[in-house]
Amino acid sequence: MTSDSGAPVLVGVDGSAIALDAVRSAARSAALRRRPLRIVHAFIWPLMGVPVGPDPSGPPTGGLRHQAERYVAEAVAEAGKVAPDVPVTGAVVDGAPVPVLLDEARDAALLVLGNRGLGGFAGLLIGSVTVQVSARAQCPVLVVRGEPHADGPVVVGVDGSECSTEAVGFAFDEAAWRGAALVAVHAWLHPTPVAPGDMLPLVYDLDALAAEEERVLAESVAGFAERYPDVSVQHRLVRGSAAGALVEESKAAQLVVVGAHGRGALAGLLLGSVSHAVLHHAHSPVVIVRHPRTASRS
Repeated sequence: MTSDSGAPVLVGVDGSAIALDAVRSAARSAALRRRPLRIVHAFIWPLMGVPVGPDPSGPPTGGLRHQAERYVAEAVAEAGKVAPDVPVTGAVVDGAPVPVLLDEARDAALLVLGNRGLGGFAGLLIGSVTVQVSARAQCPVLVVRGEPHADGPVVVGVDGSECSTEAVGFAFDEAAWRGAALVAVHAWLHPTPVAPGDMLPLVYDLDALAAEEERVLAESVAGFAERYPDVSVQHRLVRGSAAGALVEESKAAQLVVVGAHGRGALAGLLLGSVSHAVLHHAHSPVVIVRHPRTASRS
């Protein structure tokens, strides 16, 4: 397990009940990792040219700026109830939510978000801010959704890609902190191209292919299993949809961890198809992990 007390757990708030759920989760994560907690509200109104101070005819505590400060104060107080020993700071930062959170995430160990806030549309499964930040943040992003099972495992998706390796490392670290088992899930349907332009065989041996996919799974976790000998690891080799397998495993999980992009991802997409589907349909909180080289290009 690693810890750097200088890098905080970061959480974004907007005054919604969902954001307070994120604050509680972030406070627990900060306590678990022995890190400080930073609470941020992105204050967009100055960019819109809207008056932010109190109305001259109203109370001095009115106005949008004071309202934003109350959001942060409420969140700081809620964090103190959950994790009284965790150092907490709160700030109202001028700017739109996505750029503010991405800038703050540069110095964070983990960013925690609700799946939808005040600006979310009821018909959407995940708010647009959460999707954009999850895809571009330079630290792992924990999206609070579903119902975590306190005695369940940490589940991680494995496909052998560099981004998947980052996700596996995060999942092992998380399982060690939580004292939880880890379930490594690798799903396959057909031979998968390793690089763009790879030619795939029209006919293939299913038994040989299954053995190869088992090798990918085993090799992807072997080094981490040696580094974390106290973490109990289970392998799940599934012939079927990776997203479907991970969503099913999430029903009994504390947490599901996926890489932002896998082997089949297109570079222009915000998130790979698997991470996008899991983010929208998992029954437990989800962590999106990016490969450092990919994150540095945002």
